[in-house]
Amino acid sequence: MFIGRKTELALLAKRLERVAATGAGTAVALRGRRQVGKSRLVQEFCDRSAVPYVFSTATKGASPIEAVSAFLRDLKESALPDDPELVPRLDNGSWPDAFRILASALPGRPSIVVLDEMPWLAEQDPLFDGTLQTGWDRLLASKPVLLLLLGSDVHMMERLTAYDRPFYGRADNLVLGPLNPADTGEALGLDGADAIDAHLVSGGLPGIIRTWPHGTPALEFMEAECADPAAALFNVPEASLLAEFPNPDVSRRVLEAIGAGDRTHANIAATAGNRDGALPSGTLSPLLRRLTVEKDVLAVEEPLSTKPGKPALYRISDSNLRLYLKALRAAHEQARRGRPEAGFRVIQRRWPSWRGRAVEPLIRQALELSELPWPDVESVGGWWNRQFNPEIDLVGADRAPIANRVYFAGSIKWHNTPFDAHDLADLRRSATQVPGLDPATTGLAVVSLSGIEATDPIDLAWTPHDVVAAWRP
Repeated sequence: MFIGRKTELALLAKRLERVAATGAGTAVALRGRRQVGKSRLVQEFCDRSAVPYVFSTATKGASPIEAVSAFLRDLKESALPDDPELVPRLDNGSWPDAFRILASALPGRPSIVVLDEMPWLAEQDPLFDGTLQTGWDRLLASKPVLLLLLGSDVHMMERLTAYDRPFYGRADNLVLGPLNPADTGEALGLDGADAIDAHLVSGGLPGIIRTWPHGTPALEFMEAECADPAAALFNVPEASLLAEFPNPDVSRRVLEAIGAGDRTHANIAATAGNRDGALPSGTLSPLLRRLTVEKDVLAVEEPLSTKPGKPALYRISDSNLRLYLKALRAAHEQARRGRPEAGFRVIQRRWPSWRGRAVEPLIRQALELSELPWPDVESVGGWWNRQFNPEIDLVGADRAPIANRVYFAGSIKWHNTPFDAHDLADLRRSATQVPGLDPATTGLAVVSLSGIEATDPIDLAWTPHDVVAAWRP
């Protein structure tokens, strides 16, 4: 069953409607990390569209001759040409010729052309970008076709439509993220805390969710998967890691240091260094920037208040990969050795502390999506000083990272005990250190896994069900 993606399907349908209304072509560049469901989404859209289409997936490492031959074979076997026998073979690996053949095969009514894993075509042929631009401008843009360009190399897909590249200004850019917690819960028959746990474990990745038995809580699912060394729970993040970082180089060491729990520049440098000492700042800083901006594998967070703050904190963006580096990889090694019970014990030991930290960005995002008692809140983050004493889980402000005004401060308590009067007193005392916070006017927010027992009034009190509801229409 296809779950969620209503917004993305509607965006694609809107562009197909534009093609039908104008009789002219529209191009869309759809990017997203591996296993996020790009191909599945587009296949569903093609099936629902009721128009002829060709779906061609590139093969990594194939030569241009092989790539062109495969594309024309897919074209011939599709419903696009009126007479498939008129689609010729090409043995010269010429994309200009392939695009001419495609243009001649397009029907006079709306149709869809999908090029999946398009960055691999650009890897094979350095002239592919220019050829695509020429083929689009001269042959395809004037026809009623929706061209969908899919790719998992996020940076290369961004570069495809950058201002200094041939295809600039010719394609709409869409980014496909993972399924949200509400869709994950719907797919698995889970709600509240169980849906959030499932989302954190799976990362919202359909490749893992498809293997998850309906109604099964996260720990129970992981225990069962520890008996299966080939489980998607282990293999999806492992494949993603090997695809993005095939060599055990400095990038891998930095990523693994952050996955193990190091968050600050200094701690990452120390862990990712070698026997000669910590990783030099001149090496680490540009590497962190590349992993954050280009690879999108890291997220960076800064203290949110009315004054600049330090230090910045780094985390793995994908919660499934984050869990893999923290616990699943060790459990996988035990599973491969035929010791599933030992593997699950690793997960059990590391799960409570990992979950408590991993849920924080999810809750902040949920608050940003919701209608709050403070309508001017645009950004929700956290605040800390250099000593991390105190560390405030929630700060709501009008902008980030340096706000004009702080509207609320709050706490996330994701443990099996309720938020009580002692926790509330500690929050009030610690929050006074946040620059820009006025104890007389700034609100208090609490998000608790196990409920709230404090008797004093709290401006915003959320349960796990409220967190999941933030993603529902």
